[in-house]
Amino acid sequence: MRCLLVDDCDLFLAAARDLLEREQITVVGVASCGAEAVRRSAEARPDVVLVDVNLGAESGLEVAGRLAGPSGDRPLVILTSTYSEDDFHDAIVGSRAVAFLPKSEVSGGAIRRAVAAARPGAGARP
Repeated sequence: MRCLLVDDCDLFLAAARDLLEREQITVVGVASCGAEAVRRSAEARPDVVLVDVNLGAESGLEVAGRLAGPSGDRPLVILTSTYSEDDFHDAIVGSRAVAFLPKSEVSGGAIRRAVAAARPGAGARP
């Protein structure tokens, strides 16, 4: 599975990349803002994108809307945050994201479960 990470915290990006790659998730790139995320997503064509809800001055929810797609030609988007899902529940439900993961629960297994629930039969591209 190919994953793009979008977060404005370099420390989280490095830790998440290391963790996910150890769990056989291929991290195809990282981005710290919406424009960079859209560009890297178009270039790398990830299966899934993890987007921080709070991207500094930008809304991760808005970035998720620009990245997500309803079909297999666009990546699935999973929102992340250090805050509780309850803090963003209504916004998450109204977003184009397929799931929310607290940053403390980000793992290869959690991503695979979210992708499987959103798109049964999905996996790495051939």
